[in-house]
Amino acid sequence: MALTQKSRKFLEDLHIYLLSSGKNLNEIKEITTELEDHLIEAEANGKSIDQIVGDSPSAYMESISGEMKSDLASWAKYFPLVLLGPIAFTIFGDLLDNGVLAYSLFNIIGMIVYTLLFIMGVSIVFKYTSRKQTSVTKEIIILSLPIIVSMLFYLLVLFFDTMIDTPIVNFGEIGSIVLGSVVFILIIAFSIWSKTIIIPVVLLALFLPDILLKQTALSESSKLIIGMFITYSLIGLYLFYIFAKEKKKQQGSE
Repeated sequence: MALTQKSRKFLEDLHIYLLSSGKNLNEIKEITTELEDHLIEAEANGKSIDQIVGDSPSAYMESISGEMKSDLASWAKYFPLVLLGPIAFTIFGDLLDNGVLAYSLFNIIGMIVYTLLFIMGVSIVFKYTSRKQTSVTKEIIILSLPIIVSMLFYLLVLFFDTMIDTPIVNFGEIGSIVLGSVVFILIIAFSIWSKTIIIPVVLLALFLPDILLKQTALSESSKLIIGMFITYSLIGLYLFYIFAKEKKKQQGSE
């Protein structure tokens, strides 16, 4: 018997809430699987999810979270991998534009702080939206906040970088190639380890059109329009593939 949409949504929200609370992945899977079996049995007997979790799904999630130990040590190993994303976009973009990498110490520190802000912001809004059972539109608006705030912060870093004099770390030609190669290898290794190709796909969508269109005699405006079309098409196709894959998986489990 398949769960009702409301119960399925609650399990998804609980999973996100526990993840953003820093709980152990294996324990989260065990808890949600046990609760899913319990909900299936309850619904088969005519009970609704409200009779299982009570009037406050938020309090129910907090009670489960309170009984679980935090696993911050395990989550700490993901920080370098999360940091890799924005660094990769910056490095590959600068390599294509300039060929040589050079960053001020202020810029490097700003990038690290920007990433920390983004991680903290995403964690906070995930916990909020999963507890509050908000509408899809409101979820999208709330989830966009950490992206906007962190991007505004980094724009400020770039602005003040031109005004504050700090040492420049210049990698030179060989150093830039080596650093770019190391980042590329780390991205491939991370993609294999995490079984997701999201970072390579986004990098490909962002930079491949520019590389290909530079070889043409098209005007700059044409290159910009065509490049944006290719970029959004590649990302759209990937998202459609992920959506279709998840939908097929859900249908197979019903």
